[in-house]
Amino acid sequence: QRLLSTAGGHQRLLSTASGADLLRFGKARRAARLLVRGHQRLLSTASGADLLRFGNEHMANGIGRLSEEMVLEAGDGCWLTDANGRQYLDCTSGIGVTNIGHCHPAVVQAAQDQLAKLMHGQVNIAFHKPMLTLATKLADQVMPFGLDTFFFWNSGAEAVEAAIKLARHATRKQSVIVFQGGYHGRTIGTMSLTTSKTMYRAGYGPLMPGVHVAPFPYTARWRQWQRDGEAMDDEEAMKRCSEQCLAEFEVLLKQQANPCEVAAVLMEPVLGEGGYVVPPQQFMDGLRSLCDQHGLLLIFDEVQSGFGRTGKFFACEHFGVAPDILVFAKGIASGMPLSGIASTKSLMDTQPKGSQGGTYAGNAVSCAAANATIDVMIQEGVLENATVRGEELRDGLRVLQARFPDVIKDVRGLGLMVGLEFHDHQRGIAAQVSKECLTNGLLLLTTSVFETIRFIPPLTISQSELRKALDIFERSLETVVSSSSS
Repeated sequence: QRLLSTAGGHQRLLSTASGADLLRFGKARRAARLLVRGHQRLLSTASGADLLRFGNEHMANGIGRLSEEMVLEAGDGCWLTDANGRQYLDCTSGIGVTNIGHCHPAVVQAAQDQLAKLMHGQVNIAFHKPMLTLATKLADQVMPFGLDTFFFWNSGAEAVEAAIKLARHATRKQSVIVFQGGYHGRTIGTMSLTTSKTMYRAGYGPLMPGVHVAPFPYTARWRQWQRDGEAMDDEEAMKRCSEQCLAEFEVLLKQQANPCEVAAVLMEPVLGEGGYVVPPQQFMDGLRSLCDQHGLLLIFDEVQSGFGRTGKFFACEHFGVAPDILVFAKGIASGMPLSGIASTKSLMDTQPKGSQGGTYAGNAVSCAAANATIDVMIQEGVLENATVRGEELRDGLRVLQARFPDVIKDVRGLGLMVGLEFHDHQRGIAAQVSKECLTNGLLLLTTSVFETIRFIPPLTISQSELRKALDIFERSLETVVSSSSS
């Protein structure tokens, strides 16, 4: 271990080493090379069980997985195949990434073609054509509300940080208001903005200061906490929940977050990790009005809800409420790492040159994949399919809710971003159902600190595939409910 510590240590050791030390060093290096070659041979011929053992021994323990018993090998449309040849119907889309399905031929071809031309055109050195083409497509065909100027990065968390940097430059203010249940990433900065689960933040403090949390209009929960909540119709409940949350937002501005210090308000137009909760129209209108009144920039984090997930390119289009900055990632490039922010040129021009950038920002191959993804979405009617299939999915889940009223509390969502919440007394049921679905060949994830399952299949899912997913979910739910009542 002393001999193999660091490169600097090697140099110092070798300059003063005895013959015995040099022999030991040589043997250790040869052993290390043999170990690497052994690993390579093992991975090229290994069984699924061998790969799992290797992964559990050598991959970081901090990563949580839906399954510790599955090694993925191939994907095609809505289906994944593991190293043992078993197929799974994927209703996770890699957590909202493969929106046009796994390995769409047009995206594969675009990425392969670009690999042969230019793999890496560094953004701080020059423009490259795939990025400029992407900016044109986004401005002309995708972005709402006149957002026509872009900065591209790699991950959703990086894009959120880019949005905060832009807001601070533009306003010369520092603080940020976020919402209860929001998820914005895992970097130190973005976990400071995340309130969906303490797991994402625990043990990493001190976190970024200047973050204030406002209540999100989670109507299903609000009704539960009101004396007369269950007696209200949905419209009245959403109205009163919105009014209370907007009033609390104004109190926050008076008690904790003085508008003269607040750069921006950051919000997911549909809560992701917080439970797939859709806010009422009244709240969205009121929030935009308050931001305008107090000079606060409004940032919509559409990392998970964007690129067709809700049946429109972006969830904010359902409300007709324009952000000052829009954050996107995940579904833009069908699995290639790419993210970004969109705003107006006047706002983007408040940043001095050199204040944004990154080694892999706006990678050429990722941009080529994004261009193909957008073309597929438009040419193949993907948004329309997401809308129709989403209605069918919610209808199917509400049939199950009527059958299991004491088990299922709420079915909600937009497009194919659908959440199903169980009643609180069913502790652990969401994870149990997810596990049973996995056993039956369906990939489904939980979300939120409440008992919630989320459905995020590829937006290209067919009616028959959706029916199969509902059948597996129903069978899995029956098994879990039966076992818990026995």
